[in-house]
Amino acid sequence: MVIPEVLNKLGKKSLENQKWVDSLPKFLEKLIEEWNLELGSVYTDNVSCSYVVNCIVQRKYHAVLKIGLPHLEAINEIEGLDLLNGNPTVKLLKYNKEMNAMLLEKCIPGTNLNRLQEPFQDKIICNLLKELWNVNYKNENFRPLEKMVNLWNEETYKNLNSFPDSNLAKEGCLIKEELINSTKQSVLLATDLHAGNVLKAQRKPWLAIDIKPFIGDRTYDLTQHLLNCIERLENNPKQTIYRVANLAKVDSSRLTDWLFARLASENKGIHQKLALTLKELR
Repeated sequence: MVIPEVLNKLGKKSLENQKWVDSLPKFLEKLIEEWNLELGSVYTDNVSCSYVVNCIVQRKYHAVLKIGLPHLEAINEIEGLDLLNGNPTVKLLKYNKEMNAMLLEKCIPGTNLNRLQEPFQDKIICNLLKELWNVNYKNENFRPLEKMVNLWNEETYKNLNSFPDSNLAKEGCLIKEELINSTKQSVLLATDLHAGNVLKAQRKPWLAIDIKPFIGDRTYDLTQHLLNCIERLENNPKQTIYRVANLAKVDSSRLTDWLFARLASENKGIHQKLALTLKELR
């Protein structure tokens, strides 16, 4: 087994990460035997903390094997995919929770949505999210968005001295807390849905992958897509935000607040600069 370079670099970031990387060959050997897999090409594009490989199952059908690094945001990916059962995500065919391993439906042709123009991406992302938001999650034990936001804020406060504008970072943290506290209706969230996590398929025109389920404000769920459209946000923030909010049927002012809060509290000069632009729109 050849470990992709991106995972070798990931392993060097912590002892826990390295332990996971070192365990991959053992995991893979066990899964090949248990699920009767023949492995194919390994995915390297748009992969940051998972081993993802094409495979043939029982010499009958094509699938994708994913073994993910256990981390806060993705703890409930398996439970989320199991609940959604292919709507609007890829189907979960088999899983091993102990290894955080998933045998997933293979999207054919598998074209990535980020190859298409952003206005088209807007429509697809919003349609997928609206379908997700309507799912009944009441019998599931997904975590509240507040938990992730609080951990992000703790990290920001610990590193305030390294921010280009520490006061702006603190303001972003406070706005996130206000948005969490003012949420009137909670829904199932993907939290990381952007064009890089949407593939063209046969069963449905487009399917989402790599969801990170939480429960909370639906407006938040649009931020990751927009943060992947930084140039468009910089050139025309008001129109871009209004367009996406209108497609998703959410309040554009609240979406502006969420975007401002996230950008202001991220330790990148370009993000804080854009946050100041959005602050004028609030």
